[in-house]
Parts: sequence; structure tokens; C-alpha cells
Amino acid sequence: MRISVVYCPDAERQTVIELEVADGVTVAQAIQASRVLTAHPELDPEKLLTGVFGERVTPNAVLQEGDRVELYRPLKADPKSARRKRASARRARR
Repeated sequence: MRISVVYCPDAERQTVIELEVADGVTVAQAIQASRVLTAHPELDPEKLLTGVFGERVTPNAVLQEGDRVELYRPLKADPKSARRKRASARRARR
């Protein structure tokens, strides 16, 4: 079956690896087969967060035909803090 493994190290770059894998392959096995961790040594396999089409999944989740495995990078800022900062800036401009 065909799947893809995707990682975006920043807003401008994206790595998309298309794979042909056996039925019953897990997220962890797909990541290993894709060699994305070799291409992006900054990724820590122990702390890696993954998803399929935007839904968080565990490394042992079984994939289906056409799935898009996404590797998520850590957030640079706390979303709540960033939202408060933007709201404060908007109020200051008024």
C-alpha cells in the first residue's frame, strides 16, 4: 500500500517521502522505512510526536492505504502566551 511520511522543519521547507509498504505497517515502522530521521538528525525519536492527517496517533498505530504520517516539531512558544501577546498588541494599537 502507498503512504507518505511528512516533516516540515520550518515554514518554508517540507520533506515528503512516498513509500510502498506492506499491509499492517505501524507508524513507527513507516518512519523507520522512510529514513526521515537520517535526513533530519535534529529529530529525537524518543520525543517525536506523530499524527495521521492532523490527528495525533501513537507509534504503534496501524496505517491504512493513502495515510499521511506527519512528524510534528516542538512548539517555539506556548500558544496561550502567544495569543495573549497578540491580543495585547492589538489593544495597544487602538
